[in-house]
Amino acid sequence: MSAPQLVVHRDKELMAQAAAARLITKIVDAQAARGSASVVLTGGRNGNGLLAALAGSPARDAIDWSRLDLWWGDERFLPEGDPERNVTQAREALLDEVGLDPARVHAMPASDGPYGNDADSAAAGYAAELAAAAGPEDHGAVPTFDVLMLGVGPDTHVASLFPELPAVRETERTVVGVHGAPKPPPTRVSLTLPAIRAAREVWLLAAGEDKAEAAEIALSGAGEIQAPAAGAYGRSRTLWLLDGAAASRLPRALYPPASA
Repeated sequence: MSAPQLVVHRDKELMAQAAAARLITKIVDAQAARGSASVVLTGGRNGNGLLAALAGSPARDAIDWSRLDLWWGDERFLPEGDPERNVTQAREALLDEVGLDPARVHAMPASDGPYGNDADSAAAGYAAELAAAAGPEDHGAVPTFDVLMLGVGPDTHVASLFPELPAVRETERTVVGVHGAPKPPPTRVSLTLPAIRAAREVWLLAAGEDKAEAAEIALSGAGEIQAPAAGAYGRSRTLWLLDGAAASRLPRALYPPASA
């Protein structure tokens, strides 16, 4: 378990731009070291803001997009192409503009896909895809992702792991179907905490006043069942990227003044 590090930016726009620059550097370094890189994307306001900032950055051309594997932390279990699906939004924000290898873009199954309207079977299928991509060096049922990004919800949820629901209690499976989610749509597919913790680095994104209480709770020693964001950490690094509004309830002792 890596202790969380905090970087606080002035506003959400600067946070998105800085996070995009940080991600470019991380991907380029991983590709230089190992020939390829593996990233888990997140949806939502902050995840899509980061992708839009990346799309607008001239430095994006430093990435060899054909040697990048993309995965998702969760997905709304809706038909292919639905505008609410994370992969649809990611394609619009960035993915359709860069030279990705389609075989390395690992979207979670849709509700009209090969598993039909069975979210649990879709989750098992995605878990099998992750397991097939894991090598002996990964020591587990998922690849060792270079960066796994998560948006933090106002209720402290990450991916589709909501407080007190069964998915956040999962300790064996890497992907689960989520039923009865408290925000629409109620049916989703999500990585579990064991899968999230396989990543080298986990980045938690929080911007806006509506995220301030969640950040305060998750960083104050709350348990992961009550505050799933508290249970999301990477093998070597756990990085909270916040704007000033989201950090407004945190003690300044938690982050250096230079990061503000």
